[in-house]
Amino acid sequence: MKKGLLFYIMALVAIVAGRSQTVEPTWESLNQRSYPQWFSDAKLGIFVHWGLYSVPAYASTEGYAEWFYRGLMVGDSGRQAVMSLYADTTQAVFDQYAALADHWHAELWRPDQWANLFRRSGARYVLLVTKHHDGYCLWDSPLQPTWNSTMSGPRRNIVEELTAAVRNEGLRMGFYYSLPEWTNPRHIWMRDADDSIADYVDNYMVPQFKELVRRFRPDVIFSDGDWQNTAEQFHAEELISWYYNLVGPDAVVNNRWGRGTAHGFLTPEYSQGIVDVTTPWAECRGVGRSFGFNRNEDVENFLTDRQLIQHFCELVSAGGGLTLNVGPMADGTIPFIQQERLLALGRWLEVNGEAIYGTTPYVDADCHGNVISNHTVYSRTTASLPDASAIGYDWVRNAPLKQMPVDHFSIRWVGMVEAPADGDYIFRIEANDEATVSYLTPEASAEWVGELGDEALSGFEPQMQYHHSWAENDGAQRTLHLHKGERRLFCVDYREKDLEATVHFTWSRDGGKRFEPVPAAWKGKATWERTMRCFTRKGSDLYVIEFERPGRQLTLGDLPRLKKGTTIQLLGTTAELKWKQQKDGSVVVDLSPVSAAEMNRLEHAWVFKIGGAL
Repeated sequence: MKKGLLFYIMALVAIVAGRSQTVEPTWESLNQRSYPQWFSDAKLGIFVHWGLYSVPAYASTEGYAEWFYRGLMVGDSGRQAVMSLYADTTQAVFDQYAALADHWHAELWRPDQWANLFRRSGARYVLLVTKHHDGYCLWDSPLQPTWNSTMSGPRRNIVEELTAAVRNEGLRMGFYYSLPEWTNPRHIWMRDADDSIADYVDNYMVPQFKELVRRFRPDVIFSDGDWQNTAEQFHAEELISWYYNLVGPDAVVNNRWGRGTAHGFLTPEYSQGIVDVTTPWAECRGVGRSFGFNRNEDVENFLTDRQLIQHFCELVSAGGGLTLNVGPMADGTIPFIQQERLLALGRWLEVNGEAIYGTTPYVDADCHGNVISNHTVYSRTTASLPDASAIGYDWVRNAPLKQMPVDHFSIRWVGMVEAPADGDYIFRIEANDEATVSYLTPEASAEWVGELGDEALSGFEPQMQYHHSWAENDGAQRTLHLHKGERRLFCVDYREKDLEATVHFTWSRDGGKRFEPVPAAWKGKATWERTMRCFTRKGSDLYVIEFERPGRQLTLGDLPRLKKGTTIQLLGTTAELKWKQQKDGSVVVDLSPVSAAEMNRLEHAWVFKIGGAL
């Protein structure tokens, strides 16, 4: 007994010593420190973008409203028109923007109501934008004694008040912090030379960051605005190690600390996420297209309850999570459509949270941890696009059709192009990711008959192609001599992988001096893989998440050989379901014991718990 007790004490001491071990300011030392388990288990956080930009609350229908100041810097006409409602636009940009503080009253802001809403959404942490790229601070920063929310605007310490309210609800508090600023005379980001940032970093950014962290001890730091400078210029290794050593083992940072950053949880933005089981990650996105509140958004821009819940399940099944943004209005209220989405997600998690929190993906991986398969079941889906007169698209945080995913889709357009005059025509295809252009001879074009479809277009062979990794659009254009009235049938194939989707098909009739969209009656068809089923696991239990409402019997494929005594239950119901595994490994589940009333209470995604399956 004494030896056992001694061993236990020594082991405990070793664990405590390991948790309190000093982190050195090197990537190697930072990566030897394990990421806190709470973050991997949390899965859901709430992002909050609220600031002076919430007064005009304006961007394009797909733009970022929190980038309002940048729009003024570059002379964006839409933002300038809105700004004229608040200030004299002949003034300097900073003076115009500063006038917004006189209109930001936050008269209806109740931080305890926000925090309660966030808890009811099922979130486990909150990320507040303490300072965005405009440099305006939401706390009384000594380095910005007037450019902050305690001395202007709401005249309240938003960081302090919300941090207390969030922690009172039992959630963890984190801070977004912009590394550069558009308004700081020491270095105007995106105007001054990138390499002239040293004075700003050493004498402003570093001391301000440390003051913020010392005072409030956030569990998460989400840094941003890093892409034009290096991690070395931002002193990333020193700042992250200092933060970890101060706050302790529960502290975690993201990976946006400048080029060369080799540490931090991953932050895909407005995407289908990634599949990674080796590094924590959480997609960040809004309920709509913008982070800051944008009055100019269409209702179609917002995820439905079903889309949000199913997307969240996909992220978790791939090893990640979601930091879901709300953009409050200037008066301090969160738009009702955003509140409704959060509450719908919370209701679903009340029933199905055990398949989300603390789970890991059900994956096959190689010896290096690379995921071979996460067992997700897809259905190949196609849909026709609205007819178009040109191919010139930039889908930002969006897809051509609402029902499509924002990543991993393909489109084929077909159109009959007619030459308006004799001459040489330079055709060009440009895209991110990849695209090809095919065309038929005049004879074949004249004979072509049929509706848009793979069968009718099987004879096309790519003659032009573009891939984002090719320098100078190599192979992306072709010159054809056409006679007036000559018609050619063109086929444009575009394959989108991830992040922004852009494709432009243009021609030049003046030897390449000016390119314009190729006119035709373009018919398009999109193809993508729609998720039908995904999986998570916890211990020996496997969770199967169905995206279509099940009937009286459900067949589950891609399962391990189940042991005798394995139980299957539909979460939200009480019956233990009978099952039978077929020779091919599929499992047939009898759902007849589930009453219609029980089934009708469930919606959006249906979760089956297979107890003891693994």
